[in-house]
Amino acid sequence: MSDCIENKIFSEIEVGDSASVSHILTIKDIQLFAIMSGDVNPAHLDEEYAKSDMFHEIIGHGMWSGALISTVLGTQLPGPGTIYLEQTLKFTRPVKVGDKVTATVSVREKIVEKNQLILDCVCANQDGKQVVVGQATVIAPTEKVKRKKIALPSVEFKNDEGRFYQELMTKCKSLEAVATAIVHPVDGASLGGAVEAAEAGIIAPVLVGPEHKIRAIAEAENLDISQFKLISTKHSHEAAEVSVALAKRGEVQALMKGKLHTDELMAAVIDKANGLRTERRMSHVFALDVPSYEKPLFLTDAAINISPNLAVKKDIVQNAIDLFLALDRGTPKVAIVSAVETVNESIPSTLDATALCKMAERGQIIGGILDGPLGLDNAISEAAAQAKGIVSQVAGHADIIVVPDLEAGNMLYKQFGYLFGIEGAGIVLGASVPIILTSRAAGRGATRISSCALGLIYANYLRNKSLS
Repeated sequence: MSDCIENKIFSEIEVGDSASVSHILTIKDIQLFAIMSGDVNPAHLDEEYAKSDMFHEIIGHGMWSGALISTVLGTQLPGPGTIYLEQTLKFTRPVKVGDKVTATVSVREKIVEKNQLILDCVCANQDGKQVVVGQATVIAPTEKVKRKKIALPSVEFKNDEGRFYQELMTKCKSLEAVATAIVHPVDGASLGGAVEAAEAGIIAPVLVGPEHKIRAIAEAENLDISQFKLISTKHSHEAAEVSVALAKRGEVQALMKGKLHTDELMAAVIDKANGLRTERRMSHVFALDVPSYEKPLFLTDAAINISPNLAVKKDIVQNAIDLFLALDRGTPKVAIVSAVETVNESIPSTLDATALCKMAERGQIIGGILDGPLGLDNAISEAAAQAKGIVSQVAGHADIIVVPDLEAGNMLYKQFGYLFGIEGAGIVLGASVPIILTSRAAGRGATRISSCALGLIYANYLRNKSLS
């Protein structure tokens, strides 16, 4: 294929000349068209609605097909220098995602005195059936043009309600809302997120914190909290203790962090006498919906354990595997990452990775496939793994990334968020109830709701596990 675009000037064109271009319609094409045009008609973007509204499907996706005609005219026949004068199109058949559309223009007539061409325009699908027919009138160029093709930038879509978010919401539809203590919800993000999650049927909030502050935020944010139980406390420290006590008595089955420091909440959770300890060390997991990756990516531990030893890492890995199993996603591929993918005694995390893999072989860690040490590149890139000669069930296709320590994990998570706009649902595991814990920078919306969805699914998993 030529890397140049070259036109045909008026004198070179004969009646009957034709040119074509083909393209397979993808959901990203439709989304990009909607972004460019502002056309958010549900007939184009909502699959269920489109199925019940065939007329709009013809018009909307047919217009995209019509754009292929412009591509032929502007790049092939006549090509660069063409001036579009008139176009009449008829949309005859629906175009669906996955259809291969071929746009063909043929010269019907030449108007010599005006350097104009009248062209027949046809778009046909992969079955040869016409989806668009019509005519176009253009002024053909009279000077030869040959230019190098301009490489188009790649486009990535950030969708706050992406594939994994939708999957979580679908799973929650069959589950009863989980009673959740909202710990010190004295800002719009935490209180609003709790209200939205309640409206979605995911949690049944119990608001724990200074009543006057909670009501003031509700009024300022226009939030209706009249249906929720509210337990007033003097300050955030007491709110954490009261919330933990509610969970310990079985009055709530999950906790959700409000506007207080993680350390303050976790101090009450890990209290030896009154906390929510189990035999398992607690750890945090971020579930990331990464558009450029083939599946959701789970990151642990970026929030709780600062410098975990081997025993703590064992629990970190097992907690993440259990969450993955709770989501019914099959057997997770767990990448224990370090700076290098070879064992090096000067880098302790590579020794831990080796030991964790052996522990999995001996049944001390169950439910997942482990490999490590792996670099982050060869954990998530098959090409990177192949380049380094790594043969592994995990390399290139990791589901779970286990970082060496909190510093590495926290920086990696913030890179996802601030460089690529990727937020993650966050949850603490290993306590007797799940603890919904998002970044303090997370606002309302999909991040908090998806975190609540994780809490509901995992609470249901723990309940079923205790009954079995």
